[in-house]
Amino acid sequence: MTNIGSYDERVKNFSWSIAEKELDYKDGNIINIGWYCSDRICEQGKGDKTALYHEGFTGEQRKYTFNDIRLAGNTIGNFLRKLGIENEDRVCLFMDKIPELYLSFLGVLKIGAIVQPLFSAFGDESLYVRLENAGTKAIITQRKHAGKVRKIIDRLPDLEHIIIVDQKKDKALKEKEVAFNLTEEEPVEKIDIYPTKADSPSVLHYTSGTTGQPKGVRHVHYSLISQYLTTKWVLDLKDDDIYWCTADPGWVTGTSYGIIGPWSLGVTQCVLDKGFSADSWYKFIDKYKVTMWYSAPTAIRSLMKAGEELVKKHDLSSLRQLASVGEPLNAEAVIWSEKVFGMPFLDTYWQTETGCMMICNYPGMKVKPGSMGKPFPGIEGVVLDPKSYEPITEPGQAGLIAFKPGWPSMMTTYWNNEEKYKEKFVNGWYLAGDRSTIDKEGYFWFIGRDDDVINTGGHLVSPFEVESALIEHEAVAESAVVSKPDEVNMEVVKAFITLKPGYEVNDDLELSVMNFIRKKLSPLAMPQEIEYVENLPKTRSGKIMRRILHAKEWGEEIGDTSTLEDD
Repeated sequence: MTNIGSYDERVKNFSWSIAEKELDYKDGNIINIGWYCSDRICEQGKGDKTALYHEGFTGEQRKYTFNDIRLAGNTIGNFLRKLGIENEDRVCLFMDKIPELYLSFLGVLKIGAIVQPLFSAFGDESLYVRLENAGTKAIITQRKHAGKVRKIIDRLPDLEHIIIVDQKKDKALKEKEVAFNLTEEEPVEKIDIYPTKADSPSVLHYTSGTTGQPKGVRHVHYSLISQYLTTKWVLDLKDDDIYWCTADPGWVTGTSYGIIGPWSLGVTQCVLDKGFSADSWYKFIDKYKVTMWYSAPTAIRSLMKAGEELVKKHDLSSLRQLASVGEPLNAEAVIWSEKVFGMPFLDTYWQTETGCMMICNYPGMKVKPGSMGKPFPGIEGVVLDPKSYEPITEPGQAGLIAFKPGWPSMMTTYWNNEEKYKEKFVNGWYLAGDRSTIDKEGYFWFIGRDDDVINTGGHLVSPFEVESALIEHEAVAESAVVSKPDEVNMEVVKAFITLKPGYEVNDDLELSVMNFIRKKLSPLAMPQEIEYVENLPKTRSGKIMRRILHAKEWGEEIGDTSTLEDD
């Protein structure tokens, strides 16, 4: 029996009070995600139950019970308080997928501070932009990443503390650095949980924009309500499950469903801090007897390339449920997973801004390979006419994906950018920025993004951010960045570049430009192809017409070019 039961019945009788009741929450009460994900589970008598199996990239294994993560959260929270961190101060988590990342997430929230998780592969400039915008007060990191912080510390007057979790206390520290080793700290049995309420800020995630700097998406503690219930109904997590979410907590999937969802349900999860390899992933599932696996289309397509024979070499019989997130899941991947695993990957659609799953395929409901599924009960999802912004009622007609505001985990603002936040709402609808059709049975079918943001392997890359970094390279005069098709990642970054006088195209230059972006921003933002051009297409007012370059890459109609300066 699935947790959701009948989808149609759930839609008919839905209320978010279902989750409130199960979580013993009443309007106006204190609601602190850090407490709900650890202390509450211990109070239910599950303190000795395993909360986390962790395997590092060298193969070392660590195990934590729910009481362990409760104590660790208290210890980290207490340490931060002693440093002077107060409620609503921003604390950045800049670590690989080590246990301290997951435990610090709870500790920051317990003291009422705002947790700002960032992908550890970010370069110093990507890190700077996000820390500067948030006015971050402290950053928790590792020795291997501390150098990036040191490069930018002089430009971050608000950053008071650099906490290094694997630094020995007797080693020399730089300015503002402090060593913190969880294994050496005295465990804190009790801490005063900050009395956060429903609208108290909790998590600040950064997402890429098309024409501006990355935007800080602010969520609140009440987001727990929808994250808890979607985890229970869509991922179908049950008390005896072993759950694996492959997402990094630097991204919203890794927090909403890699920390909050499973632990608020008291479910055991496992984490592999290691690069992708089909063989090692299958071994991991076999070793820990994973029952529910939440992954991404890029990984699934890579598994498909590795072949069916590799699957047969491992015992994956523990698996009972599969789901996918991050980008559209192509029909071939769904059909393939049914064939090799005996069950389909269930596609789920949502965003950093929504905080929880919005349109999904559900256990027990008919799957249409290639479809996004149907809106989660309690979520009103439609497609809008791009001109009138009125809901389209005719099946199969393309429009803008939109949702009626009011679900618990909806973002409350873009940090220091209320204007951009307001632009997301039109005619009483939240605009997701994607296009879709809806068929006669109410299933959504993804068409594409409504802007230029590049979705490479489920990670959003801002063309503007890459272009801004490119022109800082000594050889680059101008740049334009678009996506190009890719068999595994769906799309990757391609850069069009004009060179400054005196520079010539050669392999060394290309390598120099690519490495410059990789170090400054991240490996995800690094162009997979560079095309050198004499001139970039521009409007008469001097604006680069990125859509023309995009159309050429994707074999699309170029459309109206009447505003081109050379037309």
